[in-house]
Parts: sequence; structure tokens; C-alpha cells
Amino acid sequence: MTQNVANSSAAAGRLDYNIILRLVRPGSRVLDLGCGKGELLALLVRERSVVGQGVEISPDNISSCMGQGVAAIQGDVDEGLADYPDLSFDYVVLNQTLQVVKSPDRVLEEMVRVGKTGIVGFPNFGHWRVRLDLLLRGRMPMTRHLPDPWYSTPNIHLLTIKDFEELCERRGIEIVERVFLAESGEIKLPVLANLRAVQALYLVRGNGEKA
Repeated sequence: MTQNVANSSAAAGRLDYNIILRLVRPGSRVLDLGCGKGELLALLVRERSVVGQGVEISPDNISSCMGQGVAAIQGDVDEGLADYPDLSFDYVVLNQTLQVVKSPDRVLEEMVRVGKTGIVGFPNFGHWRVRLDLLLRGRMPMTRHLPDPWYSTPNIHLLTIKDFEELCERRGIEIVERVFLAESGEIKLPVLANLRAVQALYLVRGNGEKA
């Protein structure tokens, strides 16, 4: 019980989680793809009274989800969401997962098929510190949001803000809202966001779906 409380407190302190809490309407149906240990989903259930379900590839993480008291099934997001009908969830969340899947474009298309609204969050590889590291050191950068060395990172499709927006345009996915995060907090004036943001969060829709 103490561990669960500690996990919940840590989750509530994450800026990206707080942004997602702000974006999700109370009482919504939420599918969290790549839900990890279930901290975000547990937070949404507690703070927004959502009806939530997670999809996670790691059996150990599934056990942690159960410990958090949230429903999660073991599955590979790259294999698609064929078991879920169109628009069966109000929100599909893909936070810190897009860059680790094999086919980000296909996963993105599936999430906006299954969800009326998608929430996508990822580390921005266009941040100025990342660019400076590559320029001056000539090596793959390691930062707080990209902490692993190149040979052991789970990130296989690193991307920038511009890359994501171009993909959405190519796939006919509507960007409804953008939130850019610096180390110090939310960027209120998103001038040069691709240089300044360490993380980006997007509210997206497909097929002209309206909230």
C-alpha cells in the first residue's frame, strides 16, 4: 500500500502527466497504449474517474498495473488494434511510446481509428541541447529525456516536432492542440518550439471526428 501511494505521488509530479490530466474529460473511456507500470492510467482513474484500460508488452509491467489497481492486457501495439472497434474510446493515449514502436505511422493511424481523440507525447530530438551535442561532440546525445546510450536505447524512431507534424499532415490526422514542455515547465509562447521544447504533447483526431 505504501509503495502504491509513493508511485501515485511520483506520477502526479510529472509535468507531462499533469498536462494529460488537463486534456482528458472526467468520466471518459481511455485506452493507454504502452501503459508501462500503469501510473498514468491509475492517476486518470483517480483524478478524472475515467474507465481505463492499458495495453503493455512487458509481463512484469502488467503485474505492476494490477498492483496499481488498473486493468491492462499484454499486447504488442505494433501488431495493431484489430480487437477494438472504430471510435470505441473517447481518448487513446500514446505517451512516450511513439518513438519505441516499429511502425509509428501505422500505430498513429490505428489510435485515431480506435479513439475519438488521441493524445501523443514524445521527447523532442530537435531540442537545442541535442543539436549542440551532435554538432560539438559528434555523438548520439544523452539527456534527461533521452537517458540511454545509443546501443541500449529503446528509442528506435527518434523524431522532432517538425517530423511529427509532417507525418500528421501526410496521414490526414488533424492536430487539435499542441503543448510544448521545457525543463522548467510549459512553454507559453511556442516560438521556436522545435529548438526549445524537450517534450511535446499533441491532441489529435482522424477522419474529421469532433469532440
